This record gives sequence, C-alpha cells and structure tokens, in this order.
Amino acid sequence: MRIDGQTIIAIVLMALATYATRVGGLWLASRLPLSGRVEAWLGYIPGAILVSLVAPVIVSGGIVEALAALAVVAVALKGGNLLASMLTGVGAVLILRALIG
Repeated sequence: MRIDGQTIIAIVLMALATYATRVGGLWLASRLPLSGRVEAWLGYIPGAILVSLVAPVIVSGGIVEALAALAVVAVALKGGNLLASMLTGVGAVLILRALIG
C-alpha cells in the first residue's frame, strides 16, 4: 500500500488542528474562573463521551454485547474501578464470543 504526499499532509494538518483546539480549550479554561457547578458539569463529560461511543455498539449488537455491558455495569457499581470495568468488558466479549459465537 502506497500513501501519497497529499495524504500525509492532510493527516498532519488534521492532527495539528486537533491539538490546537485541545490546547486552546485548556488555555481558555485556565483563564476563566470556574464555579462549583461548572466543575461538576465538566466532571461528567468523560463518562458521557464514553457512553456515547459504547451505547450504539450495545444497541446494534447482539446478546454478547448486552451481556458484556451488564458485566461492566456490575463491576463498575461494585468497585468503581475504571480499569477493572474495561478489562471485564473486553474479557466478557472475548469469552462470550468464544462460547456463544
């Protein structure tokens, strides 16, 4: 597979644009005073993004994805450990796909 120069330039420019928006947002956020309510709202953003990425897979998937999601929720509610929850989800999908298909 061959990648031409225009593709590489496009990838580099998109990466720079992404980096600039993130750095700009962090710079702007560091300059503005944040109330307790805004800080609480910002704390929910990572979870909301994760749910928005995972929910379509669960909804459009089959029984394997639904059971793995239940396992993740159970681990998350019991311990609250993000790494344990993610490993449970990956492990559950691997095992259930091997068993169920």
